[in-house]
This record gives sequence, structure tokens and C-alpha cells, in this order.
Amino acid sequence: MGSPPPHRLLLLLAVAAVLHRSAAAAEGVIRLPRGRACAAPTDPAAYDRPVIGIVSHPGDGAGGRVSNGTAASYIAASYVKFVESAGARVVPLIYNEPEERLLEKLSLVNGVLFTGGSVKSGPYFETIKKVFQYVLDKNDAGIPFPLFAQCLGFELVSMIVSKDNNILESFSATNQASTLQFPNYSSLEGSVFERFDPDLIKKLSTSCLVMQNHKYGISPKTLRENVALSSFFKILTTSPDENGEVYVSTVQANKYPITCTQWHPEKAIFEFGKQMIPHSEEAVQVTQNFANYFISQARKSQNRPPADKVLDNLIYNYSPTFIGKKSKSFDVVYIFS
Repeated sequence: MGSPPPHRLLLLLAVAAVLHRSAAAAEGVIRLPRGRACAAPTDPAAYDRPVIGIVSHPGDGAGGRVSNGTAASYIAASYVKFVESAGARVVPLIYNEPEERLLEKLSLVNGVLFTGGSVKSGPYFETIKKVFQYVLDKNDAGIPFPLFAQCLGFELVSMIVSKDNNILESFSATNQASTLQFPNYSSLEGSVFERFDPDLIKKLSTSCLVMQNHKYGISPKTLRENVALSSFFKILTTSPDENGEVYVSTVQANKYPITCTQWHPEKAIFEFGKQMIPHSEEAVQVTQNFANYFISQARKSQNRPPADKVLDNLIYNYSPTFIGKKSKSFDVVYIFS
């Protein structure tokens, strides 16, 4: 008996497929195409388990009302969530720990974040200076090691780079949602804003999508006229305060993976204590873009710390504390006593 004609063979195969699907449906089973198991990432240049060190700030985040003045320092949980939202974990760099302990923790991370706050002197400032120098030294040695500094962090970095502790100027930008103005769109190439949709860039310049909360800052004129600052940073955005006075709101280092903001990207998604914090879809996109950019830089790190040591030092070894009823600044904090 010969083979069936090609058209008849195709018909038989189609019928068999229909019967197979019908039988599977009768069994309540959905049969999916068979695939191959995914192998672990093989690109040695991309690290998919990045860890970020966040420097703690003196106090408890609520003016002593939570710890009765006994807390040594804290990290707002919103900074931790900001980092986690982009696929990284956090090791707390407790500012008043011994220097050898600080260096041990720095050896476990792939980047650093300086938070907002108010303290600009004493042991805290000295720790910030040490960590900043560590960032420079790593990158100078050809080892990618990003820093994201915001609000107070930007102010302290400006003081360090300029070698002038009095360089900051007064501005009225406390609890204020604002726009971001882009003086030079060509300067955005290679920066965090390069990954932004053009419509979102336009929205940032016309709508109040970012949260400011500071009394000090640097004017564009001061930054441009200071040789150290102008050679180290390029201005990405400026913003007006409540009186229309313009200050630098975002900068990026020319030769280092260092980005600084005077505003608070983390608040749009993770803080709800103040009514003026923007929570729109566009504001959330801004936060997500910033987090993803920062952690994408950390993924370039060549550091592969031992997993057990990372686990021993993660912030998950501490319990978060809800302080929303005692503080309008933060909903949740990690307190280190």
C-alpha cells in the first residue's frame, strides 16, 4: 500500500492535532510548547546580584521622638526600597563604626548612596569624606564603583570637591514639589536622563514631578565659577525655589560614575507623609528610571563578594520601625543604636 498524497497527509496531521487538543481540553490541561531550561547568566561583565552601601545619618529620623535621643543613626527605608526596586540589596554603612569595619563593608558592595539629612560636620562628615575618597580611588584604579548622592549628600560632595565648607547658598525649597529645567539637552547624552522618554523629559520641565526638601544648595553661577566644581561636574538640571531663585538640581561627574540630585527620587514611590510629594504615574517613572540607572552602573562592578559575608551584613539583619505617626519626613526607618 503506497503513501497517502501530500494533501491527504497534511489533513491527517491537522485532524490529529485537533483531537490532541480536544483530549487535553477534556482533561482540563493546557499544553504549552516545550522549551529549554534557562541557563545561568554567562556574561562575566554583568553582575546581577549587586549590593549597595548606604551611609547612615545621625539621629532616628524623627528628631529623637522615636528613640528618646538614644539612637546613634538611621537609614530611611525609602532609600532601601529605592535600591531594591532596581534589583539590588543594601548593606548599611553605619557612619560611627570603626574605620576597619567601614572598609570591610565597603569591600562587600558595588556602589554607594549618600542620603538626605542635615548634618554637615563632625564624625558623619568625616565618614562621608572617607567613603567619597574610596569611590574616587576605586574608579581611578579602573574598577567601576558608582555613587548616587542626593540632597544633603550632594551638598557634602560639593563641599568636599570645592574644598570649601562655606560654598553652600540659602534657598527656600522646603517641602516643595518642583520642575526640572534642562539648560543644555546635549549634556544629557550618557547621563541618567538619556534613558528617559522624550515626552517624560518635556513633562519634567513643565510639571512638578520631583520633591525638594532643602534650605541650601548651589546656584549655577557659583558652580560654574568654582574651578574645582566646574571641572568635576556638568550641570544636567536646575530648579527654581519658592522665590524663583534658581539652584542646581542634578549634576553628573565628568570622569566618574557619580550622579547627584538636590531632590529626592525615592519619595515619589515610597514616602506618603506629606501631601505635596508627587505620586503621579509620571513621577513614579522618574523614580524608576533613576533607580534603574544607578543600579545598572553597579552591575558593571567587578567586585564579587562572598555570599555568606554579604548575608551577614545585609540590612535585613535589622528590623524596620514605622515612625509615620511621629515624623512627616519618613514612614519607615532602620535605626542603629
